[in-house]
Amino acid sequence: MKIDEPVRTPARRKSDVLARLERETDIWVATADAHGVPCLVPLWFVWHGESFWLCTRGANPTGRNLRDGGRTRLALGHTRDVVLIDGEVRVFGTGDVPVAAADAFAAKTGWDPRADSPAYVYFQVRPVAVQAWHGTRELRGRHLMRDGTWLV
Repeated sequence: MKIDEPVRTPARRKSDVLARLERETDIWVATADAHGVPCLVPLWFVWHGESFWLCTRGANPTGRNLRDGGRTRLALGHTRDVVLIDGEVRVFGTGDVPVAAADAFAAKTGWDPRADSPAYVYFQVRPVAVQAWHGTRELRGRHLMRDGTWLV
């Protein structure tokens, strides 16, 4: 996007965000442990049923932080095309993850953790806040969701 292009409407921003969630495979996952030590890693994801579904080993730092903290911040894009999502986390073992979510994850990523190892855990992230902007000129109006409700 060039700096002289018009600022997107909130509806266009939401549409762009939802298209990216279908198109992209990797998302940055930010967590912190009980002492506030941050952790930032990219994970594969699928957007399914108004939630993000992630999968990683339950014993690694990200898995522990997601489980114990119950919240995360997810991020897509670079500094000129930002999407930030704050979400609440629920944890599912490979035996109790909803089949439709696990199937959608496997279809999108080409990897089915259910067939890999019981050490893997699924994390459902329900967004409570979504922001999107292209550069500083779109900072105004960047909030697309608050308290789990789309504003547009």
